[in-house]
Amino acid sequence: MILKFKRQADSAMKGAINYQQWAYHAKEYDRRYGLDEWKKLNRTSLYNYIATSARLKKLRELRRQGNDRELLFYLNEGIHGNLDGMGGAALYGKAKFGTKNLIRDYNEEVAAALQYLAGDSVTSIALEEKREFFLRVSHCYGRSALLLSGAGTLLYFHFGVVKTLWEQGLLPKVVSGASGGAVTAALLGTHTSEELGNIFDPDYLKLEIEREVGLFNKFLSFRNEQVSGEEMRNHIDRLIPDLTFQEAYKLTGIHINISITPSDPQQRSRLLNAITSPNALIREAVQASCAAPGFVAPVTLAARNSDGSKVPYLKNQQWVDGSVSNDLPMSRLSRLYGVNHFIVSQTNPLVLPFVDDRPEQHGYGSILKNLCLKSTKELSLASGKTIAKVFRRSAGVKKIMNMYTSVLSQNYTGDITILPTARLHNPLTVLAGKTRGEIMELFKEGEKSTWPHIERVRIQTAVSRMLDTLVHDFDEELLGYASQVAAPAKNAVH
Repeated sequence: MILKFKRQADSAMKGAINYQQWAYHAKEYDRRYGLDEWKKLNRTSLYNYIATSARLKKLRELRRQGNDRELLFYLNEGIHGNLDGMGGAALYGKAKFGTKNLIRDYNEEVAAALQYLAGDSVTSIALEEKREFFLRVSHCYGRSALLLSGAGTLLYFHFGVVKTLWEQGLLPKVVSGASGGAVTAALLGTHTSEELGNIFDPDYLKLEIEREVGLFNKFLSFRNEQVSGEEMRNHIDRLIPDLTFQEAYKLTGIHINISITPSDPQQRSRLLNAITSPNALIREAVQASCAAPGFVAPVTLAARNSDGSKVPYLKNQQWVDGSVSNDLPMSRLSRLYGVNHFIVSQTNPLVLPFVDDRPEQHGYGSILKNLCLKSTKELSLASGKTIAKVFRRSAGVKKIMNMYTSVLSQNYTGDITILPTARLHNPLTVLAGKTRGEIMELFKEGEKSTWPHIERVRIQTAVSRMLDTLVHDFDEELLGYASQVAAPAKNAVH
């Protein structure tokens, strides 16, 4: 009877047509299997529940008493994403929906306390002191980023992931993309929220791919036929507005990051964004990141100069596929934005067979599986290097093998990794055109693969999302105040 219900529950979750329906069946599963009781029970060896419970009690007490200064001090004492080990992956591997109620309640209380302190009712703390506090806490706590891997025409899986996070209000403000992921990141960061609603419409996606059937069909196999710069440019221009990274950030508030690889092996890879390359144009950056070696000609970047004219950017260099050397630029995002929590949508066909998205498991079966995955990866790397040496006189084969080993050597998972169901895709045909049915299947799979991670994202990013909002609001308020002060002085009669 239990096994029958389990099969029915699994089938219901797989057959869900939206997140609300999936969540209903996931909650029902947890209720029927006693996992609701597991969530209510604080006691566990997976994190320090005693310390977390004590902190939660103290925060609630201080906020209820209106003891604002003590609350500020207590929050200053330590706000960390993995405080007491509550960010551990194993805590999200037992229930279908969420984790321990204590962890959820603690994160929600911290967010509520921060919002309370920022409010106008708290007058014992000056506006400037509040702003300084939130800036410092935000810097210390860190923030989340969404990383979209190289994908080829599997990029429609990314569309489904991004659409789901966007609909749930959980889309990070820092987004990076390489290759097919660069297209998705650029679309996301160059359009307003209203425009995104139209872009995520399945009919829009179908229309766009039908326009590009001729272009994608050139990628059917390894052959001496490259897509011209003009063909790729026309494709990118239809999708992405002609904006610099700085202009896009001002429009949407999203930090777009595009990975590119130099065609000259002596140069270093780059991560283009509004901080490192504010005047660089996004269209050419995306075109470069999508320029799969051997299929698409290398690209010269462009920028907008001081008088608004379009000029070459790093004109003596050309660039290719960003996933070759920097598919998931975690260290650079950490340095630039203080990111310490990574949500990865992984579709790179070269690495999918070696990825396990399950929370950390214990036991001989899990150890054996991890050992097999790591051994297979190392064997594949060794094979790629051997083939490159054997065929060192063949520039084409050597280039392909070097690209293969470069991609496989990278870290390709995050704190939360979202994967397609099918792990095996032929890398030689992943750039092939897709039918309308295949596109919609990838799009829906991206959505469905994200649903089981939504509550984890919601819980683990509750504080950082609140901090981002409050810091932005304080900056806006202080700017408004400065403008009001400056206006009378400017109009004063001397």
